[in-house]
Amino acid sequence: MQRLLSFLICLVILLFWSSCRKDFDFSPSKGNLRFEKDTVYLDTVFTNIGSSTYNLKVYNRSDDDIVIPTIQLENGVNSFYRMNVDGTTGLEGAQEGKFFENVELLAKDSMFIFIETTIDIETLSNSDTQFLYTDRILFDSGNNQQDVDLVTLVKDAVFIYPNRDVDTGIIETLIFDVDGDGTPDETTLQGRFLEDDELTFTNEKPYVVYGYAGVNNGQILTMEAGTRVHFHADSGIIVTDGGTLNINGALSTDQDELENEVILEGDRLEPLFEDVPGQWGTIWLFNGSENNTINYATIKNATIGVLSEGNQTATNDKLTITNSQIYNSSGFGILGRASSISAENVVINNSGQSSFAGTVGGKYNFVHCTIANYWDSSFRQFPALFLNDFVLDENGVPITNDLTEANFTNCIIYGNDNPEIVLEDEGSVFNYKFTNCLIRLNPNLFNTGNYQISDPMFYEGNLFNENPNFEAPFDNLMRISEDSGANGLANTDFNFLEDILGVSRNIPEPDAGAYESTVFDED
Repeated sequence: MQRLLSFLICLVILLFWSSCRKDFDFSPSKGNLRFEKDTVYLDTVFTNIGSSTYNLKVYNRSDDDIVIPTIQLENGVNSFYRMNVDGTTGLEGAQEGKFFENVELLAKDSMFIFIETTIDIETLSNSDTQFLYTDRILFDSGNNQQDVDLVTLVKDAVFIYPNRDVDTGIIETLIFDVDGDGTPDETTLQGRFLEDDELTFTNEKPYVVYGYAGVNNGQILTMEAGTRVHFHADSGIIVTDGGTLNINGALSTDQDELENEVILEGDRLEPLFEDVPGQWGTIWLFNGSENNTINYATIKNATIGVLSEGNQTATNDKLTITNSQIYNSSGFGILGRASSISAENVVINNSGQSSFAGTVGGKYNFVHCTIANYWDSSFRQFPALFLNDFVLDENGVPITNDLTEANFTNCIIYGNDNPEIVLEDEGSVFNYKFTNCLIRLNPNLFNTGNYQISDPMFYEGNLFNENPNFEAPFDNLMRISEDSGANGLANTDFNFLEDILGVSRNIPEPDAGAYESTVFDED
């Protein structure tokens, strides 16, 4: 009984003490809020595409619990911004995300405001291709009003996307001859074929592609110098039987700006996504496409940078790629399947599998290329360069196809793994040769299997395991220093007079790889 009485007395005292506390007596804000930043910059967005979510932290540094009478966007219901204040979306209806009343904030506490935007540039400007959109978050009013600026750069763009059935909601998929029997096949690839008036991409506006933009039989898709193409997730370009892709970039006067190169990347423009692999699909040169050329292009953050299938005996190589860079592919930089590819002054780096893979045989000729792989985002199973002449059927039995040519001349083949070349053959024709290349190869493999480095039929004038001294390979800065093992290594019989930056090669002792060596600036 005594214990019960003591408990009841303590409970009464606790209730009385709680009722006397002023912790939850909120006084009006006096304009003394503090903010994490005075301006929230929402990074560049395309018109009518939603931004990422940004946050602003608001502090009550005082000793009093306060109530903020209003938090609102200055442009009100007409604002293209929307907010969420500590988990609430504000008043219902037209004001949702625009206006908040009586927001409580405890002493010495803070709250988060989350900000997003979707902007229609057509309502802002009828002529400019980009527009700086601004607004303000207003805290309270009158003499106690405080504000934080909101700023977003909006870009206009040409949007290419498949149609959606109004009744079913089903998105259009591509239909073309997949198995080569002359009969169109329905695929699961969301996308559509380009119209004739869409076959020239210019540098006037960026292009945003949803799904796969198809190039049909008899069509030629041309990308002019300075074109920018942005792909949504699971999107890309597919060039089908009888179609052609010509990317006609040009040498930029400022290598840091790349103003004349054609750039193909994802559609997320925030700095956070600048180097994220696998944001979009691939440039798919389907079996039967022909005379595809890529010159002065930067292809980044794809699943596979370029996928080239079939046509290894074509009169003209299926793909000719020159003076181009391919970075941050979650799978392969360039993947050839029984195909024909020639490459000059090409740099490939940071691939989740191989930077270049020539599989199921084919014909491949690479001169003055830097085929590197400094992938560090996950475990990598394959080397920088991978060649084979077979594919396994459903029973694990290899089906072979001739590797008629695989010549790598004046190249750097290197990375953060060892070995960085793997050659696997199951058929009777497996022709390859490495000439005047700098190669990373485990010494335990020397003169074994396909690594007979002393046999000039397969290896001639190469240098193994010397440091290429790349500028910053994990950041895709692939120039080489004056101390590089590739210096003076190239064979002048196969020389191209200028490197990827238009720098004259040092004759008679040019360097291997896509870059002539340089003296790096000291930090």
